[in-house]
Amino acid sequence: MGSVDSSLQLLADHPLAVVFWASLIEAIGIPFPSRVILILTPAFLSTRTDLAEIALAAIVGALLGDHVPYLAGRFAGIRILGVYCRVTLGSENCVEKTLRLFQRFRSWAILASRFSTSVRLFAAACAGCGQVTYLRYLAFDTVGTAVYTIVCVLIGAFIGERAVVFFTTDRRRWLFAILVATAFTTLIAYRLWRRYRHGTAHAASLADARI
Repeated sequence: MGSVDSSLQLLADHPLAVVFWASLIEAIGIPFPSRVILILTPAFLSTRTDLAEIALAAIVGALLGDHVPYLAGRFAGIRILGVYCRVTLGSENCVEKTLRLFQRFRSWAILASRFSTSVRLFAAACAGCGQVTYLRYLAFDTVGTAVYTIVCVLIGAFIGERAVVFFTTDRRRWLFAILVATAFTTLIAYRLWRRYRHGTAHAASLADARI
């Protein structure tokens, strides 16, 4: 588990850079534990100014990363939803469900999407290929991202130190690793079963649809 210790040391030495890049990478759509990093970081800070800087770095990184799925939707159109559904092992009705949800909630889906990685990617892509203007998308995304980030930072301020102790205790982190591996395996197995039962996701039949 030496990698855990080295990762925590990197976070302690370069908190702003780590939080910024972690937030940006996950916002692009690449699986990355930015939420865990954001909660752990306050354990290595000492002032409220440091907390504000961390929150700002996370917000800026996330907003920049969110432009990737948004621009993908803008230039690739609705077919990008089929790509996201296939990448996330979505079933055949994944694209239709995504469109229906966005049609129902539109900008409010963008506002709340930061709290769910999969919803955020789909909402950003739908916004890009739909009728949501860029300024409206950016405004709702900024508000949602700011609320999400502040919540994570405040949680980290209360439990960050305990979380670091947890991750640096051999028996507990082995148990945590087992739980994470089990949860991940279960999730992948469920998505594969669902895709097998309902068919592979596609967007060809919705190529001319409008949001």
